[in-house]
Amino acid sequence: MLIKICGINHEDTLLCCEENNVDFFGMIFYPKSPRNISIENASVLQNISENLNINGVGVFVNHNINELEKIIKNLKLRFVQLHGVEDEMYVKTIKKIGVKIIKSISINNTNDLKKIDNYHSVDYYLFDYKPLNGELPGGNSKNFDWNILKYLEIDKPWFLSGGVNSNNIKQILSDISPFGIDLSSGVEKELGIKDNRIINNFIGKLKNA
Repeated sequence: MLIKICGINHEDTLLCCEENNVDFFGMIFYPKSPRNISIENASVLQNISENLNINGVGVFVNHNINELEKIIKNLKLRFVQLHGVEDEMYVKTIKKIGVKIIKSISINNTNDLKKIDNYHSVDYYLFDYKPLNGELPGGNSKNFDWNILKYLEIDKPWFLSGGVNSNNIKQILSDISPFGIDLSSGVEKELGIKDNRIINNFIGKLKNA
């Protein structure tokens, strides 16, 4: 199972992730997010990761497509996560650059799974809590009913996101079998601030789950 930790914006956190065999680190390019990262800082992390066994993922929310293309090329991103209401045409345009696309699908009930049919060109799905009005698109420390995914049969790999932490990972893995898990608030000591000790603890719990 793959592990992605989102909202990384410090070198020491990136190195902690790599030491724990985390597969992806997410860099959020969304000014409204407390985890937003500058292009300059993202460039530093990307350069460091080139010598590590971990992949950077650019996370965007309804970003201007021309600006997004420039960011992808400048940072040499290989993975992009779209966490807004981007449509299939948007996805196809971005894929022409040669990146892998992770598309978030906000889930509240089984009907929300129908949104999968709108995205045939993506490489991965990411199922996340469906935010209420005024909430951030992700990183809200809230989860949906994961049992909705229990009998899911789709032809693409998928990540589980939304409120994943060391207290519930064992239960999650006993109920469902995601291709990967995505964490953010579950490894933070306060909003937007990752804690290496919490990351270490989570990975320890995961190994024993």
